[in-house]
Amino acid sequence: MKQQEGSTDLSLRRFIKNLGHITGGAALLATTPWLQSFTTEKLDEIKRDRTRVAMIGTGSRGLYHIHNMKNIKHAEIVALCDDYEPNLQAAKDLCPGAKTYRDYRKLLEDPNIDAVVISTPLNWHAPMVLDSLAAGKHTFCEKSMALTMEECKAIYDAYLKTDKVLYFGMQRLFDEKYVKALQMVHQGVIGDIVGMRCHWFRNHDWRRPVPKASLERKINWRLYWESSAGLMTELATHQLEVSNWALKRIPESVMGMGDIVHWKDGREVYDSVSLTYRYKNGVKTTYESLIANKFNGMGEQILGNKGTMELAKGEYYFEEPKPAAGILQLLEKAKSSVFEKIPVAGPSWVPEIAKEYKPHYVIEGKIDVNHGLSMIGVDNDGSEDLLSAFCQSAITGEQPKNIVEECYCSTILCLMGNKAMEEQRKIDFPEEYKIPYLNF
Repeated sequence: MKQQEGSTDLSLRRFIKNLGHITGGAALLATTPWLQSFTTEKLDEIKRDRTRVAMIGTGSRGLYHIHNMKNIKHAEIVALCDDYEPNLQAAKDLCPGAKTYRDYRKLLEDPNIDAVVISTPLNWHAPMVLDSLAAGKHTFCEKSMALTMEECKAIYDAYLKTDKVLYFGMQRLFDEKYVKALQMVHQGVIGDIVGMRCHWFRNHDWRRPVPKASLERKINWRLYWESSAGLMTELATHQLEVSNWALKRIPESVMGMGDIVHWKDGREVYDSVSLTYRYKNGVKTTYESLIANKFNGMGEQILGNKGTMELAKGEYYFEEPKPAAGILQLLEKAKSSVFEKIPVAGPSWVPEIAKEYKPHYVIEGKIDVNHGLSMIGVDNDGSEDLLSAFCQSAITGEQPKNIVEECYCSTILCLMGNKAMEEQRKIDFPEEYKIPYLNF
């Protein structure tokens, strides 16, 4: 490891400090085991060390990670790799001292590289992760884990055998408002979970300009099944992970429908999906995503018998709405002794009162809300803290608990959803892809 004078990463230090203040420390770490490795004491131990990082994939998400990485004091970007020259040059402009490669295999041969960050199309995740671990590199890969269930299992099996650190880009695990909100859910603040609703809406065709026709599938990889699993692995993976986190279990089956409704431009993946995941205890997560209307943005609701948690907004509501105007009128007339003149409407007096619920806030002060419209990433969503944690782990060699397992589960669920939509039938969690971590 190359030595560096200076302090440890302040962003992660503040994050951990804040978590201690808002929860009481030990109680939080018991419900979020992946954070147990990131105490301030362990950060102090690495304050003079720096991880030498290589970036594989320097497109939009790769550049986003580069910008974040440059703020992490225990990391140094020493190499860049991309087989598309404009992307590689953009990264080189940000990291002029880094070596450049067009073949990631050549990069993995460099003994001066400690860790790699993979931000490539989904079909490259499995081969690159497996090659990186085999080359003895600590590895961070963007979500989702892989394009197929078989590849996910191959990665999981390799993870069990490696002595290197493996991370995936599930940044909600490091987002303070999600961590605190889910702890409140587990403490029973909103009562028993009776349902969950997740959605992610955009109005964007996902298509990028192509300088020549031969580059269509390279640049617009998200639109084709050979390189993409569509809305599920690009978006749903985050939200299904949160649903499992809330309920502390994995759904056993899924049903759904997917279609190309609006963007009839030669793409193969759906632009509209609607699914229902069922847990063994009868609780269901509904998931909906489309990319031709952005009105509802992005959100995850945990529905309890005592209240509702709006995770993306960092808000929660109790089941204590104000009486509807109709009920107030009924009571007023009753006081005036004219009750007998009023027809009894029964359930029709139940109001549409969602807008009258009073919000309570998970964290005091300003909360950064991701409205789901960005195609690249947003500030303060846990991404920088996740990268910082990875770089710390690459120094200490300590694998945080459950990060790989959480990504494995959410990715398999996404791929199950695609299978359910393609075959138009209920899909059960396949026996051959069950791992000990799963709790149904």
